[in-house]
Amino acid sequence: MIRNADISDARAIADIYNYYVTHTTATFEETPVSAEVIATRMADVKAASLPWIVFEQDGTVLGYAYATKWKARSAYRYSVESTVYLANGVRGSGYGTALYHTLFHQLKELGINAVIGGITLPNPSSIALHEKLGMRKVAHFEKVGFKFSKWLDVGYWQRCLKDLEN
Repeated sequence: MIRNADISDARAIADIYNYYVTHTTATFEETPVSAEVIATRMADVKAASLPWIVFEQDGTVLGYAYATKWKARSAYRYSVESTVYLANGVRGSGYGTALYHTLFHQLKELGINAVIGGITLPNPSSIALHEKLGMRKVAHFEKVGFKFSKWLDVGYWQRCLKDLEN
């Protein structure tokens, strides 16, 4: 079941995210975050009138997705950056696709035009997910992050929502 996230989901979301913080380069965050930090981030997304959703099965949060403002300047108000993370062990289950479909539809209803997703490279599974959802690569920045003693590239994928079917 996909539903809007609630502050009570912050611990589960932190647990999912912290796997990626400590074991992968999917995020450039290097120190695990607390449930309180996640709760603050969730409140910031809600204050911006943007969605934060979770995929829940049998009472367990298995993934989440949300959108943040792309940039602060007012002309960017119809563009967002999307994020999706799944619990370790459930990747490839279709939950990421389901979360993104729901997120995109909510964003379109809010009048959002462009959704932008950043991917640490290489990451074939994330690229496949984004491209499956109609996103296309629009940028590649070389050696912009440094984690686990190595330089990392970031690519950006984008989709305009005007052609998204209801």
